[in-house]
Amino acid sequence: MVEASALMQFKDLGLAAALSFAAIGSAMGTGAAGMASVGAWKKCYAQSKAAPFMLIVFVGAPLSQTIYGMILMNKIAEAAINGSFFWGMGILGGIAMGSSALMQGRAGAGAADALAETGKGFTNYLIVLGIIETVALFVMVFLLGKIGMLAG
Repeated sequence: MVEASALMQFKDLGLAAALSFAAIGSAMGTGAAGMASVGAWKKCYAQSKAAPFMLIVFVGAPLSQTIYGMILMNKIAEAAINGSFFWGMGILGGIAMGSSALMQGRAGAGAADALAETGKGFTNYLIVLGIIETVALFVMVFLLGKIGMLAG
């Protein structure tokens, strides 16, 4: 049997994972959308077209998942004070939110290319990003509820 002191060294694993995995996804998502936006602007400049500043919206969209990871981390930290560490919720919740950010960035990359080329569809592209965002919101809200129920 593993000693309690050995497990205590991992007491912050769940809370660190919630933020870290969400932030990793945000970094990857903003990177994907950012690279596509830079490429789209380059095409506009090469064709002597106005480069749409609105592409920044697609680049920044995946950042919110880091905030959701921080909110989950704070709730897990509150529970950890009382001895409930919720490693699984932190790790899997962080991965789920990070995956949402990554996919949002990939969709944002496609949206950036399409908007720069056509100048049309901004609202439609934003709706797609919002739907992908909803996955991260669901994960955060459902896990916050379970933590409150289990640790309360």
